[in-house]
Amino acid sequence: MAHDGSVLEAIKAAYEYNIIDAILIGDKDKIIEESGKIGLNALNFEIIDEKNPAFAAKKAVELVSLGYADIVMKGFLETAIFLKAILNKETGIKKFDLLSHVAVFELPDLDRLIILTDAAMVMAPDLKEKLEIIKNALIVANSLGIECAKIAPICAVEVVNFNMPCTLDAAILSKMSDRGQIKNCIIDGPLALDNALYKEATLHKKIKSEVAGCADILLAPNIETGNAIYKSFAFTSRAKNSGILIGASAPVVLTSRSDSYETKLYSIALSILVSKTLGGLYVQDTFN
Repeated sequence: MAHDGSVLEAIKAAYEYNIIDAILIGDKDKIIEESGKIGLNALNFEIIDEKNPAFAAKKAVELVSLGYADIVMKGFLETAIFLKAILNKETGIKKFDLLSHVAVFELPDLDRLIILTDAAMVMAPDLKEKLEIIKNALIVANSLGIECAKIAPICAVEVVNFNMPCTLDAAILSKMSDRGQIKNCIIDGPLALDNALYKEATLHKKIKSEVAGCADILLAPNIETGNAIYKSFAFTSRAKNSGILIGASAPVVLTSRSDSYETKLYSIALSILVSKTLGGLYVQDTFN
């Protein structure tokens, strides 16, 4: 359903950067009309005229499944309809055990990119699901050139508290990392957000850790925390950000209809890097 102004702006910018070609699926008349408003000649692209959102989503997924496209992107339709097409057992593109959302932020006062997961898909992950979320996030980290990512399981405190189950999960993940059960990364936690991001905060609390103050990946304990961090970064810190779904046979660009065209452009760019990783050297041996 490509008749969305900010999506088309992102397509236009990515096309002008010469990093994509596009297949636009949806109401052809609306696509041409919206494209004209931003100075984009939609006839430069293949347009598949499909006014039904469910059929449009199915067609987009089908094109990726058959190898005619490398990335699938959500336009102006409900996320539930979009995901239903991706998760369809017969015609969908879900490949791994879990589909999770991975966001990448460039924060103005940090010297590194920050990966945040999961802010949009898995509501209350258990320990096994957190392992899958980590696995998906490492695909993104590898695509960004981070060979051994430092992962901070985010909690409200930095010590194990039996009344806070997420701190127990964090401790287990950390010990699994110590013993080499989780490869290509270092995990240490529980860590509060400030101690995960900023070295100054760790010095104040005298935290000794390879991850504290220099985390690459923030592992949220649940979707509420992940979503709150995501929106705080995106709307209050002048951050640049992108977001995709990992766990399918190809990257899925899933942005909010309220996201700017820049966020959608960065998400396209990120998905291209991840597509190369999925198509080549993929971290299948992350876990024993």
